[in-house]
Amino acid sequence: MNRIDETFARLRANDQMGLFPYLTAGFPDLDATEPLAIAAIEAGADGLELGVPFSDPLADGATMQHASEIALRNGASLSWTIELTRRLRARTNAPLNLMTYYNPVFHYGVERFVEDALAAGADSVIVPDLPSGEANELLAIAVPRGLYVIQMVAPTSTAARLTEVGRLARGFVYCVSLLGTTGARSAVSDRVGTFMAEVRSHVSQPLLIGFGISRPEHVRAVRPFADAVVVGSAVADLLDATPAASRETVLRRYMEELREACDVPQVRAKR
Repeated sequence: MNRIDETFARLRANDQMGLFPYLTAGFPDLDATEPLAIAAIEAGADGLELGVPFSDPLADGATMQHASEIALRNGASLSWTIELTRRLRARTNAPLNLMTYYNPVFHYGVERFVEDALAAGADSVIVPDLPSGEANELLAIAVPRGLYVIQMVAPTSTAARLTEVGRLARGFVYCVSLLGTTGARSAVSDRVGTFMAEVRSHVSQPLLIGFGISRPEHVRAVRPFADAVVVGSAVADLLDATPAASRETVLRRYMEELREACDVPQVRAKR
């Protein structure tokens, strides 16, 4: 069984929400990413999204663009992120999910990417700029080998698209909570419940919600509708504003606050 499936089975059995922080590989610096990732897991994260830095991150807001620029300047790349995954896998059994735009995968070579990602211990790949209609090559190579290709949906997704996602999805479905790019917001959209209910009517896999989740009250607000949250821009902002010597301590404290919100028992919306 894929580590993602095992993790969501455990979460469901314990009535917990999953917590998946997003870390840009190579940010704030090359040496920091691995210890920060381990600190997040030790503080309660159920898995990680490892972002491959890219020069033109269309889905990302200013914070993640800034993190990507710094990581690229530091020398991070898809190859470096795969090697980071290998090092992390030697230290944790938590799910490791690579998030990348398609350009780096295309230039790396799709089959080589799938083989190297699996060998390093990755569990899935998320490619936000690869529509499902153009993902046949990646799916044909990844699915038989056991690397999950995570499907993404947004408030603009049609019923036909959601039906397709329900058919293709493995592991979990990434639900973009709002229109626009990534970035911390002051509040969760009041339309999230309706959106997530529509996704749930088409999809049986666990639902992970992201874009704008940054506070414990956000976690509590989406708890009835989602199985997990991803927190990215808020983590990057926190690390960017914290002196290097304090980053692990501050990140641990932040993860512990979110973990507490994830663990509060909650009656979920009907499936």
